[in-house]
Amino acid sequence: MKKKNFTESQIVAILKQYEVGREAMDVCREYGISKATLYNWRKKYNGMESSHLKELKALQDENRRLKQMYAELSLDYKLAKEIIEKKL
Repeated sequence: MKKKNFTESQIVAILKQYEVGREAMDVCREYGISKATLYNWRKKYNGMESSHLKELKALQDENRRLKQMYAELSLDYKLAKEIIEKKL
């Protein structure tokens, strides 16, 4: 069975339908997902709007870039420290 990939905004729209009062089985059947998937999405994206998702994605991207910068600076520091120790 082919795995379907939903965007985060699509997931939020599906969850809104469930929160409005539709039955979980109806929502799952319509979109071809399992109940477990619906509940996992609900746990992860509960109460989020599309604007919140964009902000979260931007923060995650910035966090990834900062971690990469830190790793590069840490390597530079270690190399500089080794060079200084060899000269002494």
